[in-house]
Amino acid sequence: MTQGLARIAVVEDEGDLREVMVEYLRVQGFHALPCGDGAALDAVLADAPVEAVLLDINLPREGGLSIARRLGALPDPPGILMVTALGDSMDRIVGLEIGADDYIAKPFELRELLARLRSVLRRRRALAEAAAAAQAAPERAMPAECRFGPYRLRPAERRLLDGDGAEVALTPMEFDLLQMLAENPNQVLTRERLLRLPAGEEADPLDRSIDIRVTRLRRKLEADPANPTLIRTVRGQGYQFTPDG
Repeated sequence: MTQGLARIAVVEDEGDLREVMVEYLRVQGFHALPCGDGAALDAVLADAPVEAVLLDINLPREGGLSIARRLGALPDPPGILMVTALGDSMDRIVGLEIGADDYIAKPFELRELLARLRSVLRRRRALAEAAAAAQAAPERAMPAECRFGPYRLRPAERRLLDGDGAEVALTPMEFDLLQMLAENPNQVLTRERLLRLPAGEEADPLDRSIDIRVTRLRRKLEADPANPTLIRTVRGQGYQFTPDG
């Protein structure tokens, strides 16, 4: 986590909107850095890391989804809050799949933008604290391999293998969700608990990504995603991971 003001990159090609966002965030106590495109963002990152990126999807030259993939491949990726057009639901889903933390659709209220950004920062910091705690207390880690159905989950390697030994492609957040479910087999986990991070952060009622991630996991793991047996919905309560199906 950075010291002092949190560095936030605002990647938006509409100059007026970019200026409004940057000035608002600066008033709110952030070190906001304006970027008109991916090249400008790269220049900012070359100077120093950022904690989060407000990333417009529709950018000239290199699109926001491509930039999000590059950011996700960094050793210490920043939090990503995507900014999308009102009707771009597919872009939102793809963005969440490749590692974005949340999204907000234009036009938006600056107060909602601030709330979502703060939520992304809280989760990023909590994950960093949880990772540091896990390194300090390795005896609390999960077993080297967790088996369920035809799958083998290897937390230390962050890999999921199917019955033939082939790796199942999961985004980082899909893997985190699956690991959390696997750590609590046969328990009903509320949506709020699944949104809560290991460091004990309160669930954010604004976060809408958990249901999409559960749906994506089901499509990748379930024989019949419409009738799931591994990740079950408990009506009115949440989700239940049943490793024995």
